[in-house]
Amino acid sequence: MADLTDFGSFGFDVSGDATWRSCFAVSELAVLSMGAVGLAVADLIAVLGLGPRPAVTVDRRLASIWFQGSIQPQGWSIPPLWDPVAGDYQTQDGWIRLHTNASHHRAAALMVLGCKPEKDAVSEAVREWAKDTLETEIVAAGGAAAAMRSRDDWVAHPQGKAVAAEPLVCWERRAGKCRDWQPTNDRPLAGLRVLDLTRVLAGPIATRALAGFGANVLRVDPPDWQEPGVVPDVTLGKRCSRLDLKSVDGLSRFEALIARADVLVHGYRPGALDAILPPARRVALAPDLIEVCLDAYGWTGPWAGRRGFDSLVQMSSGIADKGARWAKSDRPHPLPVQALDHATGYLMAASAVTSLRHALEHSEVGAAHLSLARTAELLASLDPMRGADLTGSGQADFADQTEHTPWGPASRLRPAISVAGAPMRWDRPASDLGSAEPAWC
Repeated sequence: MADLTDFGSFGFDVSGDATWRSCFAVSELAVLSMGAVGLAVADLIAVLGLGPRPAVTVDRRLASIWFQGSIQPQGWSIPPLWDPVAGDYQTQDGWIRLHTNASHHRAAALMVLGCKPEKDAVSEAVREWAKDTLETEIVAAGGAAAAMRSRDDWVAHPQGKAVAAEPLVCWERRAGKCRDWQPTNDRPLAGLRVLDLTRVLAGPIATRALAGFGANVLRVDPPDWQEPGVVPDVTLGKRCSRLDLKSVDGLSRFEALIARADVLVHGYRPGALDAILPPARRVALAPDLIEVCLDAYGWTGPWAGRRGFDSLVQMSSGIADKGARWAKSDRPHPLPVQALDHATGYLMAASAVTSLRHALEHSEVGAAHLSLARTAELLASLDPMRGADLTGSGQADFADQTEHTPWGPASRLRPAISVAGAPMRWDRPASDLGSAEPAWC
């Protein structure tokens, strides 16, 4: 709990008692991470002199449901989240999860396995492997996979030890100050330019939260990137554009965006963004830029550069194994929602707002580093509370207004975070990737 004190100097109120049924404190994590956002916003309002520090409340039921998804289509459907090949497979000595939503990750796994892109063929091929060997081979080929480990195995693993030694948020500071934006008491982030270089799923959740308090969020994706299963949920309040950062023109336009940005949120593995645009160049373009950085397996240790996603980190860190024992299941039993992604996203948003406050108070800017694996350690440290079992959303959980999206009308969950006098709301509906120009408006 001490790790969360950076995000606010006072506590917040919690309403409701609905709880995801799990051996892990999933709903508690939802409340804490959303509460961190509310606390950070409340403190920023006070520091800006926009009024007394407002009260913060988190609705436990709504916070839990936001971790499942926030949009309910009316007369249309969101495409499936998972590629047909993705999933858990039994090996010679345990279980492994293949993450194949990205075409290059699927190609890497199939190359190692030497089989057709069909579930049965993959299952048959995986059974010929030891789980750790297959994990190593797929990762080395550029794919994404994770063998199921117990909590004890993860705690003793070199990467598990490295992650446990990291702070929940690693802060790097340098002299700098915020550019003046146009905050108001009810829209404290109005006019703040947030450049979003994130994809599935934590980073887009972070920038969605910032947009909810008025930030001008511009998302930038590669020319061919698609994630149709999550776009309607996470692009709420944003403009979405495309740039090829490997091209001269694309990089030049990206630098122009950086030069006018206040906050950069990215999910590149350690060193990946630096290879595109070195830190010294970013500082030269935007001396007062705040960065919020995400990776999967932590920023130190032998796996710091490893590709990863929520479902893989659950396998690696012992969550899926402990869940299986709790559920008396003979296969991996993950969390009821992708809680590592969602919680880390809200902690990233809280970090961005906290960095703004710190810049105002101490004339220092810099970077905040977070990881899914470190959030998993926070989750493992929490005790689940008893409450009414939550099975999903009901009509009363949704706002009365219809959201008109490019795919059709939809209902959106009511906000779970309440900051008195600064209601969380979004100025534009969800939008499709590449639907806007890569320029600030």
